[in-house]
Amino acid sequence: MSKPKQIPSIKQEQIAHQVGFVLSGGGSKGFAHLGAIKALQEKGLFADCISGTSAGAFSGCLLADGYSPDEIISFFGNRAFNEFAKLMIPRSGLFSSVPFYRFLHKHLRSKTFDELKIPLNVTATNLEKGQPVHFSKGLIVPPVVASCSVPIIFKPVKIEGEHYVDGGLFKNFPVSPIRKHCRFIVGINVTPLVHRPYKENLWSIAEQSFHYMFVSNTFADKKACDLLIEIIPPDEKGYSMFDLNHSREIYELGYETAKTIIENNLNNIENIIAWQTYYKKKLGDKIF
Repeated sequence: MSKPKQIPSIKQEQIAHQVGFVLSGGGSKGFAHLGAIKALQEKGLFADCISGTSAGAFSGCLLADGYSPDEIISFFGNRAFNEFAKLMIPRSGLFSSVPFYRFLHKHLRSKTFDELKIPLNVTATNLEKGQPVHFSKGLIVPPVVASCSVPIIFKPVKIEGEHYVDGGLFKNFPVSPIRKHCRFIVGINVTPLVHRPYKENLWSIAEQSFHYMFVSNTFADKKACDLLIEIIPPDEKGYSMFDLNHSREIYELGYETAKTIIENNLNNIENIIAWQTYYKKKLGDKIF
Protein backbone atom coordinates (compact mmCIF):
# COMPACT_ATOMS: atom_id res chain seq x y z
CA MET A 1 0.00 0.00 0.00
CA SER A 2 1.66 3.24 -1.12
CA LYS A 3 1.26 6.52 0.70
CA PRO A 4 -0.58 9.39 -0.99
CA LYS A 5 1.40 12.34 -2.30
CA GLN A 6 2.08 15.71 -0.70
CA ILE A 7 2.98 14.85 2.88
CA PRO A 8 2.02 17.84 5.06
CA SER A 9 4.80 19.52 7.06
CA ILE A 10 3.68 18.35 10.49
CA LYS A 11 5.48 16.21 13.05
CA GLN A 12 4.25 12.62 12.79
CA GLU A 13 4.36 12.05 16.54
CA GLN A 14 1.90 14.91 17.13
CA ILE A 15 -0.77 13.61 14.76
CA ALA A 16 -3.83 12.19 16.50
CA HIS A 17 -6.29 12.58 13.63
CA GLN A 18 -6.10 12.62 9.86
CA VAL A 19 -8.82 15.18 9.08
CA GLY A 20 -10.15 17.89 11.36
CA PHE A 21 -13.21 19.98 10.52
CA VAL A 22 -13.22 23.51 11.96
CA LEU A 23 -16.52 25.38 12.18
CA SER A 24 -16.58 29.13 12.81
CA GLY A 25 -19.00 31.17 14.84
CA GLY A 26 -21.68 33.07 12.96
CA GLY A 27 -25.11 32.85 14.56
CA SER A 28 -27.82 31.71 12.15
CA LYS A 29 -25.26 31.59 9.34
CA GLY A 30 -24.01 28.46 11.07
CA PHE A 31 -26.69 26.52 9.20
CA ALA A 32 -24.37 26.90 6.22
CA HIS A 33 -21.87 24.65 8.04
CA LEU A 34 -24.33 21.81 7.74
CA GLY A 35 -24.87 22.30 4.01
CA ALA A 36 -21.12 22.47 3.39
CA ILE A 37 -20.51 19.30 5.40
CA LYS A 38 -23.22 17.51 3.45
CA ALA A 39 -21.36 18.39 0.23
CA LEU A 40 -18.04 17.19 1.69
CA GLN A 41 -19.57 13.92 2.88
CA GLU A 42 -21.13 13.30 -0.53
CA LYS A 43 -17.61 13.59 -1.93
CA GLY A 44 -16.35 11.04 0.59
CA LEU A 45 -14.63 13.39 3.05
CA PHE A 46 -15.57 12.94 6.72
CA ALA A 47 -14.27 14.44 9.96
CA ASP A 48 -12.05 12.50 12.34
CA CYS A 49 -12.43 15.37 14.85
CA ILE A 50 -14.32 18.66 15.03
CA SER A 51 -13.45 22.05 16.51
CA GLY A 52 -16.14 24.71 16.81
CA THR A 53 -16.96 28.10 18.24
CA SER A 54 -20.45 29.43 18.95
CA ALA A 55 -22.70 28.33 16.05
CA GLY A 56 -19.89 26.00 15.02
CA ALA A 57 -19.87 24.41 18.47
CA PHE A 58 -23.65 24.06 18.32
CA SER A 59 -23.60 22.28 14.94
CA GLY A 60 -20.38 20.47 15.82
CA CYS A 61 -21.74 18.77 18.93
CA LEU A 62 -24.72 17.37 17.02
CA LEU A 63 -22.49 16.17 14.16
CA ALA A 64 -20.09 14.60 16.66
CA ASP A 65 -23.07 12.88 18.27
CA GLY A 66 -23.73 11.03 15.02
CA TYR A 67 -26.46 13.11 13.38
CA SER A 68 -26.32 13.79 9.66
CA PRO A 69 -26.58 17.38 8.34
CA ASP A 70 -30.07 16.66 7.00
CA GLU A 71 -31.21 15.33 10.39
CA ILE A 72 -29.92 18.41 12.20
CA ILE A 73 -31.53 20.93 9.86
CA SER A 74 -34.83 19.08 10.23
CA PHE A 75 -34.83 19.93 13.95
CA PHE A 76 -35.32 23.60 13.20
CA GLY A 77 -38.18 23.67 10.70
CA ASN A 78 -39.92 27.04 10.96
CA ARG A 79 -38.79 27.87 14.47
CA ALA A 80 -38.21 31.50 15.36
CA PHE A 81 -35.36 32.85 17.48
CA ASN A 82 -37.65 33.38 20.48
CA GLU A 83 -38.11 29.62 20.75
CA PHE A 84 -34.40 29.35 21.59
CA ALA A 85 -34.03 32.42 23.77
CA LYS A 86 -36.29 33.74 26.49
CA LEU A 87 -36.46 37.51 27.00
CA MET A 88 -35.53 38.48 30.55
CA ILE A 89 -35.20 41.64 32.62
CA PRO A 90 -31.68 42.95 31.81
CA ARG A 91 -29.15 42.11 34.48
CA SER A 92 -26.43 40.05 32.88
CA GLY A 93 -28.05 39.51 29.47
CA LEU A 94 -31.11 40.41 27.43
CA PHE A 95 -32.01 36.78 26.83
CA SER A 96 -31.91 33.64 28.93
CA SER A 97 -30.19 30.64 27.34
CA VAL A 98 -32.43 28.11 29.12
CA PRO A 99 -34.12 27.15 25.80
CA PHE A 100 -30.69 26.30 24.36
CA TYR A 101 -30.12 23.91 27.27
CA ARG A 102 -33.50 22.30 26.71
CA PHE A 103 -32.91 21.86 22.98
CA LEU A 104 -29.51 20.23 23.45
CA HIS A 105 -30.63 18.01 26.32
CA LYS A 106 -33.55 16.87 24.18
CA HIS A 107 -31.53 15.99 21.08
CA LEU A 108 -28.04 15.03 22.27
CA ARG A 109 -27.72 11.31 22.91
CA SER A 110 -24.30 11.75 24.51
CA LYS A 111 -23.93 13.57 27.81
CA THR A 112 -20.14 13.85 27.94
CA PHE A 113 -17.43 14.56 25.37
CA ASP A 114 -16.04 11.06 25.82
CA GLU A 115 -19.33 9.52 24.70
CA LEU A 116 -19.35 11.34 21.33
CA LYS A 117 -18.73 9.36 18.15
CA ILE A 118 -16.27 12.01 16.91
CA PRO A 119 -13.83 13.90 19.19
CA LEU A 120 -15.02 17.48 19.73
CA ASN A 121 -13.28 20.69 20.84
CA VAL A 122 -15.48 23.61 21.95
CA THR A 123 -14.08 27.10 22.41
CA ALA A 124 -15.56 29.61 24.87
CA THR A 125 -14.22 32.77 26.51
CA ASN A 126 -13.45 32.97 30.23
CA LEU A 127 -14.94 36.39 31.00
CA GLU A 128 -13.04 36.88 34.25
CA LYS A 129 -9.60 35.87 32.98
CA GLY A 130 -10.04 37.30 29.48
CA GLN A 131 -8.82 34.23 27.61
CA PRO A 132 -10.13 31.51 25.32
CA VAL A 133 -10.73 28.10 26.87
CA HIS A 134 -10.99 24.88 24.87
CA PHE A 135 -13.31 22.20 26.25
CA SER A 136 -12.97 18.55 25.24
CA LYS A 137 -13.76 16.72 28.49
CA GLY A 138 -16.70 16.54 30.88
CA LEU A 139 -20.29 17.54 30.20
CA ILE A 140 -21.04 18.75 26.66
CA VAL A 141 -23.97 21.12 27.06
CA PRO A 142 -22.62 23.86 29.38
CA PRO A 143 -19.52 24.62 27.24
CA VAL A 144 -21.57 24.60 24.03
CA VAL A 145 -24.14 27.02 25.47
CA ALA A 146 -21.30 29.18 26.82
CA SER A 147 -19.64 29.20 23.42
CA CYS A 148 -22.92 30.51 21.91
CA SER A 149 -23.53 33.18 24.58
CA VAL A 150 -22.91 36.48 22.82
CA PRO A 151 -22.10 39.06 25.56
CA ILE A 152 -24.95 41.36 26.59
CA ILE A 153 -27.37 39.39 24.40
CA PHE A 154 -27.12 36.22 26.50
CA LYS A 155 -26.37 35.63 30.14
CA PRO A 156 -22.87 34.22 30.78
CA VAL A 157 -22.64 30.53 31.65
CA LYS A 158 -21.09 29.50 34.95
CA ILE A 159 -18.82 26.46 34.74
CA GLU A 160 -16.88 25.28 37.82
CA GLY A 161 -17.25 28.69 39.46
CA GLU A 162 -16.15 30.81 36.50
CA HIS A 163 -18.19 32.70 33.91
CA TYR A 164 -17.95 32.04 30.18
CA VAL A 165 -19.29 33.77 27.08
CA ASP A 166 -19.03 33.44 23.31
CA GLY A 167 -15.75 31.91 22.12
CA GLY A 168 -15.71 34.30 19.17
CA LEU A 169 -14.28 37.11 21.29
CA PHE A 170 -10.81 35.59 20.99
CA LYS A 171 -11.12 32.59 18.67
CA ASN A 172 -14.04 32.72 16.24
CA PHE A 173 -12.41 30.22 13.88
CA PRO A 174 -10.74 27.67 16.19
CA VAL A 175 -8.14 26.07 13.93
CA SER A 176 -5.17 26.49 16.28
CA PRO A 177 -6.57 24.28 19.10
CA ILE A 178 -6.38 21.20 16.85
CA ARG A 179 -3.94 22.21 14.08
CA LYS A 180 -0.90 20.35 15.40
CA HIS A 181 -2.94 17.21 16.07
CA CYS A 182 -4.42 16.89 12.55
CA ARG A 183 -2.70 16.01 9.31
CA PHE A 184 -5.27 18.06 7.41
CA ILE A 185 -7.63 20.86 8.41
CA VAL A 186 -10.84 21.56 6.51
CA GLY A 187 -12.14 24.92 7.65
CA ILE A 188 -15.68 26.20 7.09
CA ASN A 189 -15.95 29.91 7.81
CA VAL A 190 -19.40 31.47 7.71
CA THR A 191 -18.29 34.90 8.92
CA PRO A 192 -15.92 36.35 6.31
CA LEU A 193 -15.64 40.14 6.38
CA VAL A 194 -18.86 41.61 5.01
CA HIS A 195 -19.72 45.30 4.87
CA ARG A 196 -23.35 46.24 5.41
CA PRO A 197 -25.10 49.64 5.06
CA TYR A 198 -25.43 51.55 8.32
CA LYS A 199 -28.80 51.24 10.02
CA GLU A 200 -29.59 53.50 12.93
CA ASN A 201 -31.02 50.98 15.34
CA LEU A 202 -29.48 49.38 18.41
CA TRP A 203 -29.79 45.79 17.21
CA SER A 204 -28.13 46.44 13.84
CA ILE A 205 -25.29 48.44 15.39
CA ALA A 206 -24.62 45.73 17.98
CA GLU A 207 -24.75 42.95 15.40
CA GLN A 208 -22.35 44.63 12.96
CA SER A 209 -19.98 45.55 15.80
CA PHE A 210 -19.85 41.92 16.96
CA HIS A 211 -19.30 40.87 13.34
CA TYR A 212 -16.20 43.04 12.98
CA MET A 213 -14.87 41.95 16.37
CA PHE A 214 -15.29 38.26 15.59
CA VAL A 215 -13.82 38.56 12.08
CA SER A 216 -10.69 40.33 13.31
CA ASN A 217 -9.28 37.24 15.06
CA THR A 218 -9.79 34.77 12.20
CA PHE A 219 -7.06 35.73 9.72
CA ALA A 220 -4.20 33.61 11.08
CA ASP A 221 -6.46 30.59 11.52
CA LYS A 222 -7.73 30.82 7.94
CA LYS A 223 -4.14 30.61 6.67
CA ALA A 224 -3.62 27.41 8.67
CA CYS A 225 -6.32 25.48 6.75
CA ASP A 226 -5.47 22.93 4.07
CA LEU A 227 -8.91 23.49 2.54
CA LEU A 228 -10.91 26.63 3.30
CA ILE A 229 -14.60 26.97 2.51
CA GLU A 230 -15.91 30.50 3.05
CA ILE A 231 -19.60 31.16 2.67
CA ILE A 232 -20.71 34.69 1.80
CA PRO A 233 -24.45 35.46 1.57
CA PRO A 234 -25.60 37.36 -1.55
CA ASP A 235 -25.72 41.14 -1.07
CA GLU A 236 -29.50 41.14 -0.95
CA LYS A 237 -29.53 38.43 1.74
CA GLY A 238 -28.15 40.08 4.84
CA TYR A 239 -29.07 37.24 7.19
CA SER A 240 -29.11 38.52 10.76
CA MET A 241 -27.25 36.79 13.55
CA PHE A 242 -30.47 35.38 15.00
CA ASP A 243 -32.42 34.69 11.81
CA LEU A 244 -33.96 31.24 12.22
CA ASN A 245 -36.62 31.91 9.60
CA HIS A 246 -34.26 31.15 6.71
CA SER A 247 -32.45 28.08 8.09
CA ARG A 248 -33.12 25.91 5.03
CA GLU A 249 -32.10 28.71 2.66
CA ILE A 250 -28.82 29.24 4.51
CA TYR A 251 -28.25 25.48 4.57
CA GLU A 252 -28.65 25.31 0.78
CA LEU A 253 -26.29 28.28 0.35
CA GLY A 254 -23.62 26.39 2.29
CA TYR A 255 -24.22 23.27 0.22
CA GLU A 256 -24.01 24.98 -3.16
CA THR A 257 -20.99 27.10 -2.18
CA ALA A 258 -19.12 24.06 -0.91
CA LYS A 259 -19.91 22.07 -4.06
CA THR A 260 -18.34 24.79 -6.18
CA ILE A 261 -15.24 25.01 -3.97
CA ILE A 262 -14.93 21.21 -3.97
CA GLU A 263 -14.99 21.10 -7.78
CA ASN A 264 -12.29 23.78 -7.89
CA ASN A 265 -10.08 21.86 -5.44
CA LEU A 266 -10.58 18.26 -6.52
CA ASN A 267 -6.90 17.29 -6.52
CA ASN A 268 -6.42 18.61 -3.00
CA ILE A 269 -9.57 16.91 -1.70
CA GLU A 270 -8.80 13.60 -3.37
CA ASN A 271 -5.36 13.61 -1.76
CA ILE A 272 -6.85 14.32 1.68
CA ILE A 273 -9.31 11.45 1.20
CA ALA A 274 -6.44 9.20 0.03
CA TRP A 275 -4.48 9.92 3.22
CA GLN A 276 -7.53 9.25 5.37
CA THR A 277 -8.24 5.97 3.57
CA TYR A 278 -4.59 4.90 3.72
CA TYR A 279 -4.40 5.24 7.51
CA LYS A 280 -7.78 3.65 8.15
CA LYS A 281 -6.69 0.58 6.21
CA LYS A 282 -3.28 0.58 7.83
CA LEU A 283 -4.84 0.57 11.30
CA GLY A 284 -7.67 -1.82 10.48
CA ASP A 285 -10.30 0.94 10.12
CA LYS A 286 -9.45 2.43 13.50
CA ILE A 287 -9.81 6.21 13.48
CA PHE A 288 -7.31 7.61 15.96
